[in-house]
Amino acid sequence: MAQLSGPVRSFLATEAGSAGLLLAAVVVALVWANSPWSDAYTSLWATEASVSLGGADLSMDLGHWVSDGLMALFFFVVGLEVRYQASAGELTGRRSVVLPALAGTGGMLVPALLYLAVVPGGEARGGWGVVIGTDTAFMLGALAVVGPRFVTQLRVFLLAVTVIDDIVAVTVIGVVYSGTVRPVPLLAALVLCALLAGLSRLRVWRTAPYVLVALALWCATFASGLHASVAGMIGGLLIPARAPTRELVEKAAGLFRAFRQSPRPDVGRTARMGLQRAVSVNERLQTVLHPWTSYVVVPVFALASAGIDLRGGVLAEALSSSVTWAVVIGLVVGKLLGIALGAFLGIRLGLGRLPQGVGPGQVLGGAALSGIGFTVSLLIAGLAFEDPSLRTRATVGVLLAALLSALLGWVVFHLAAVLRGETEADLPRFLDRPVDPATDHVTGPPDAPLTLVEYGDFECPFCARATGVAQELRQRFGDRLRYVFRHLPLLDVHPHSELAARAAVAADAQGRFWQMHDLLFAHQDQLEFEDIVGYAAQLGLDVERFLEDLDSERTAARVRADVASAEASGARGTPTFFLGNRRHTGPYDAQTLARELETSAADSHLP
Repeated sequence: MAQLSGPVRSFLATEAGSAGLLLAAVVVALVWANSPWSDAYTSLWATEASVSLGGADLSMDLGHWVSDGLMALFFFVVGLEVRYQASAGELTGRRSVVLPALAGTGGMLVPALLYLAVVPGGEARGGWGVVIGTDTAFMLGALAVVGPRFVTQLRVFLLAVTVIDDIVAVTVIGVVYSGTVRPVPLLAALVLCALLAGLSRLRVWRTAPYVLVALALWCATFASGLHASVAGMIGGLLIPARAPTRELVEKAAGLFRAFRQSPRPDVGRTARMGLQRAVSVNERLQTVLHPWTSYVVVPVFALASAGIDLRGGVLAEALSSSVTWAVVIGLVVGKLLGIALGAFLGIRLGLGRLPQGVGPGQVLGGAALSGIGFTVSLLIAGLAFEDPSLRTRATVGVLLAALLSALLGWVVFHLAAVLRGETEADLPRFLDRPVDPATDHVTGPPDAPLTLVEYGDFECPFCARATGVAQELRQRFGDRLRYVFRHLPLLDVHPHSELAARAAVAADAQGRFWQMHDLLFAHQDQLEFEDIVGYAAQLGLDVERFLEDLDSERTAARVRADVASAEASGARGTPTFFLGNRRHTGPYDAQTLARELETSAADSHLP
């Protein structure tokens, strides 16, 4: 499906789903560290573990294996997601980047300045980096609990903001909080970065070379004295991401058809390799690694980092410390003010706009939840403070800020719903313009009880395959179904799509829309002007009249009307289906759509 939000929805679902496990890990760590068995907690993370290969030996305690090893994997997945979003996702256009970038920048500068304004001086001033990060998993989990009923668009916006957070946070770790840098391993790390970039430029599609080079990059970065999370982020950023091309998808489909006809091991291996080539290395690695980082790495890091012993007056001392409250004010107040100021300043200057369906009050609520800094904040606290008491106070501040940010977010979302009526933060879910047989492209009885509306793009390969789905549904339901096609040309990815849409409308003026519809989808790779004219002649149209209609303002206005209705109906990609007047989400195979149509038919007969 040529929609930008598909991979993001999967990413968000994994992050939000891991929040409960992360919270459980925090509770276990705090209970364990304050129990009679607290010595076992401390000794566990101080246990030495070594990896040896030939004469090389790498030895660290378990705590450092978690912070330098597992967290490098965490930031590797973050880097993969950032690269995907910049190449084929939500951050591909300039206007889509500017507003989250301003909000993210404000969400780091203001907290850091507030922190520095509160702490008196000395070693404590070096902890300003604790307040710059946002924990995506915790934030999205809290959003699911205290946020509006539908939050897809708001979640995507907040994800884009946290992308900026993560990049800057890792840069700060590498520049400010790393130890003495050794030049020879650093030079080796730079060479390995160039090698990763070279693999991308050579379009190497196998995963193994990227993984091996990324592991070597981690070793070199660790040996150089830089924090290993830098290697994770840079490694992820250098692994290529792209949308699947029509040629590779069709080739993979052909290979699987060959395997179905001849299910031999060699044919199956070839089909599997064809499928792998159709999906970028970046997405394949995300699919494998992201659940592990969300459900294992981050909870283990929480278990290792959140266990502070609060007995013996430690909690009271922390609550009276300026470091604790500098962290709380920086995260709770600073994130809210910084993100809000950055976003609203960008809107005021005309540099961008909020996603459709997201209100200003909801941005404030999301900004409040961004004060949950947990993972990155605890990592930086461990690097920033050599004094264990300062580290403990900062950790108490991070935990307290997470609780207060969640409560503040709930209050802000509640006020936004009551005072501004912002009860949802999602795209419209209902068809904006009712079906009109006099103007819409309709096949089937105009008064059929079931309606399937598709917003499509003649250059979209997924729409081409969806035509077979529509035909199967028409055969299945017969006169009970009317199928409606509306135009949504995606010019940023399909340069010939608008010309093809206008050609279909021009053919409709001579009663040949569906014939032109089928020809355009059958020849998606041949949609130049000369090709379009040839199709008109092939259909026996009056070519002179067709050309006049093709260039007429009436035809252009007809396509624009469909695009406007798509915008107002929440259709952002192709194909997007509406069952009756409700937008369909999820798979759009014939079986799923048929089941949903039957359900809508049953619901329509309820009293």
